[in-house]
Amino acid sequence: QVHLVESGGGSVQAGGSLTLSCAASGDTYRSVCMGWFRQAPGREREGVAGIDHNGATPYAERAKGRFTISQDTANNTLYLRMNSLNPEDTGLYYCAADKGIYDYRCLRGARYSYWGQGIQVTVST
Repeated sequence: QVHLVESGGGSVQAGGSLTLSCAASGDTYRSVCMGWFRQAPGREREGVAGIDHNGATPYAERAKGRFTISQDTANNTLYLRMNSLNPEDTGLYYCAADKGIYDYRCLRGARYSYWGQGIQVTVST
């Protein structure tokens, strides 16, 4: 079992930055991938960035060059640094971890068994 708690969301003006954190507890050592997902109002949840246990970091096209995912394994914390935010980045951001599935498609939501409660990010013009 893995428990995930996100923090660091909030409101920011376009062009600004935010860093999301995800504190993980439980059997995190089993995870092959961890990821960040976003759900905009009226839309399905979509992958933003992932990191696998080999250190590979896939990004959604819209996140490339602006967002950086990182992991502090000593403290079981996942981060998402978001720069150059725009209103289209607004949404609920979720942290996710898997049960040790050897599927390296870390942006694929269906592979994840554990999700945080989500945290709101609002970007205004």
